[in-house]
Amino acid sequence: MNLLPKKVFLTKGVGKDKEKLRSYEKALRNAGIAQFNLVSTSSIFPPKCKLISKKEGLSLLKPGQIVFTVMSKNFTNEPHRLITASVGLAIPKDDTQYGYLSEHSSFGETEEKAGEYAEDLAATMLATILGLKFDPDSSYDEKREIWKMSGQIVKTTHITQSAIGDKNGLWTAVVAAAVFIL
Repeated sequence: MNLLPKKVFLTKGVGKDKEKLRSYEKALRNAGIAQFNLVSTSSIFPPKCKLISKKEGLSLLKPGQIVFTVMSKNFTNEPHRLITASVGLAIPKDDTQYGYLSEHSSFGETEEKAGEYAEDLAATMLATILGLKFDPDSSYDEKREIWKMSGQIVKTTHITQSAIGDKNGLWTAVVAAAVFIL
């Protein structure tokens, strides 16, 4: 049996409830993936895998199906606390080569900053296997320029969900996920 995914889509969601588990369920519903049996995987973007839209991806799945994901999640019941969940993606130009996905969750970090961090992390992991030379402490923009100039990384992106903890102390959950289609 070949379990090599052929397609992947990105999604995100947020949920609030007095129960932590229900807030997570609501975040999964908001992301459109609560009806699947989700299995977490590590962070490899398969060779020849195609990034597709959420709408297209959901149309290829059936409720109850076992679905592999790379997922980031975060929770808080602290009023007004900023939380984020992010998945970064780096796809190599050579589609026979694998790429990377990264998960990142944080507190007090903006959606933009968390997303750039996750994207940077995925691209850095890909750059190291491609043998690209750069200073790991250089800025995101400096590294991104090196990746572009190399011509070996064709796309980097991220999906990030942020939320502010409910003012009345309800559990707030955020999820971001890359969902694989076999």
